[in-house]
Amino acid sequence: MSNIFAVILAAGQGTRMKSKLYKVLHPVCGKPMVQHVVDHIQTLDVNRIVTVVGHGAEKVQQQLGDKSEYVLQAEQLGTAHAVQQAEGILGNEEGTTIVVCGDTPLIRPETMQALFEHHQAKNAKATILTAIAENPTGYGRILRGENGQVEQIVEQKDASVEQQLVKEINTGTYCFDNKLLFETLKLVKNDNAQGEYYLPDVIEILQKQGDIVEAYVTDDFEETLGVNDRVALAQAEALMRARINEKHMRNGVTIIHPETTYISADAVIGSDTVIQPGCMIEGATVIGEDCNIGPNAQIADSRIGDRTTVHSSVVRESAIAEDTAIGPFAHIRPLSDIGSHVKIGNFVEVKKSKLGNDTKVSHLSYIGDAEIGSNVNIGCGSITVNYDGKNKFKTIIEDDVFVGCNTNLVAPVKVGKGSFIAAGSTITKEVPEDALAIARARQENKPNYVSKLNSK
Repeated sequence: MSNIFAVILAAGQGTRMKSKLYKVLHPVCGKPMVQHVVDHIQTLDVNRIVTVVGHGAEKVQQQLGDKSEYVLQAEQLGTAHAVQQAEGILGNEEGTTIVVCGDTPLIRPETMQALFEHHQAKNAKATILTAIAENPTGYGRILRGENGQVEQIVEQKDASVEQQLVKEINTGTYCFDNKLLFETLKLVKNDNAQGEYYLPDVIEILQKQGDIVEAYVTDDFEETLGVNDRVALAQAEALMRARINEKHMRNGVTIIHPETTYISADAVIGSDTVIQPGCMIEGATVIGEDCNIGPNAQIADSRIGDRTTVHSSVVRESAIAEDTAIGPFAHIRPLSDIGSHVKIGNFVEVKKSKLGNDTKVSHLSYIGDAEIGSNVNIGCGSITVNYDGKNKFKTIIEDDVFVGCNTNLVAPVKVGKGSFIAAGSTITKEVPEDALAIARARQENKPNYVSKLNSK
């Protein structure tokens, strides 16, 4: 099989985004656009990926890491000039190169594969991914000869009135014979309205040389959307969100109201799970089978076990085991590890804590920097006092402990197995196993005190 290489064009500034964030790093369904492109290309089993960077180069490299090699286009002189920057890496390689824009996150891996296979089957020197647009304004037009062969791509600003009526458009994605690509790039001129070196001019040069130039027409114009401003970004988000939700529904997930459900591209959800309206499932979240999520739950980069419920709550960077109930209105903060058959009730906050199986924190409590065993009951209004203004300290509560309402556990502190803490206590010392701890002032009543106050 031929070697496959990829060049990703990601050097443009993206001024129409009107943003401090570099254009290709704007997220679509929780992942930067250029990351979508790289992830899709990797499914083709490419030998090398080269990303052409310019503005924001360092941040793009930081995002993609070692998934790509990089070349710098210091001056933005057009798409042909951008591809030419990769010659030092790819110029002498034998094989096929796919060129993709870094702001086209919707192009499916299956479409890229079909483009490559068409290119190979036709023994072409260049193959263009094209689409039919009802409103082709702004796109380069595909001009074909009487025999149907591609003769030229003409840009919108250089197209005649007649040429602008053509509805077959250039998506900006191509396959090329690699060596021939870099040889032909040297022949591209910049005598056009923009004074730039256009990559589509390679097509016309190859055609005039008698080389085979092909076009593969995708039947889904929407997947070719290039994102140049916030309006297109919102369109891409909506299209990808619909695609992601459909995938999960076809895999056995019930999504009650897809239009208000936001699921990241990397999320995994088990069958027979129900996603209620208003949910946001972000990052690399994994949700098990038979779960009930929402309404209005936000889960990011977390693992949720089978048959667990997350009701109107926030969960971030944490693990929750099976058969557990979270919420409503709970906040599970990063680095929390919650066991099975646990109940985290309304207005409970858990942060960087481990809770064992069958433990209950039913309402109005804060658990931070704690290690809590199994079958522990945390009473309403109880907190682990983990911060002294400078440092964080740990609270350890062993198995089978009952913590009464409105208890303050001042860390560092340990509560022994099977012990009982009386309501309203402030615990500052270790509680032994099976002990009753009472740490509160003795009640004193003053008869008729209120009447004396009122008489003054």
